[in-house]
Amino acid sequence: MSKAFWGVIAGIVVIFGLVFALTRNNGNNANSASSSNGSYNVEGQGKAGVKLTEYGDFECPYCEEYYPIVKQVVSDEFSNITFQFINFPLTSIHPNAFAGARAAEAAALMGKFWQMHDALYTSANWQQWSTSSDPIPYFKQYAQSLGLNINTFMSDFNSNKVNSIVEADIAKANKLNLNGTPTFFLDGKQISVAPQVSAFEKLINQAIANNGKVNNTSSGTTSQTKK
Repeated sequence: MSKAFWGVIAGIVVIFGLVFALTRNNGNNANSASSSNGSYNVEGQGKAGVKLTEYGDFECPYCEEYYPIVKQVVSDEFSNITFQFINFPLTSIHPNAFAGARAAEAAALMGKFWQMHDALYTSANWQQWSTSSDPIPYFKQYAQSLGLNINTFMSDFNSNKVNSIVEADIAKANKLNLNGTPTFFLDGKQISVAPQVSAFEKLINQAIANNGKVNNTSSGTTSQTKK
């Protein structure tokens, strides 16, 4: 056979190889973006086997109102419970909420989720970034104050990995048909609870007394409905 014939065959082989490689890479990228199980930001020792979960929006004024209450409850009950925060930015009404969640998860990749969580919800900070037309300079400021490498922080902030984590959290909330923040669960059961330390601790103590089984008891309710 002629050299021209073998040249054509070699060209076809190269083209198929490139197509295969591109297809495999695209498949891997798709799996990477969709494989995230969401965030896992948990604190507390959980010796009593009780878990408190909050689906929260960093820009939500109700979440900001609950923040110092929940922080006090977690501090008081640190040995008894575990507390998990799951991102649920209500982007239709809070334009900076998704960016806030990304900032928290970028910090989480460097082991500083709870510190950034606190920085975002601290009243003076919250008043600034939540109403800003560009909250990113504030996020950088908070990251720097936490001792984070700003270049790494911003790289993670803008990454597909962080985006997919937040998107997966939102998917969890939507699967539960949640429509407002903050929404709280105690041992997997949704609870209504007023922004009072005593209201939270009443339900937690009840859960501990019932060996982690939470009765369908409400203690007031506040929730921002998604519009």
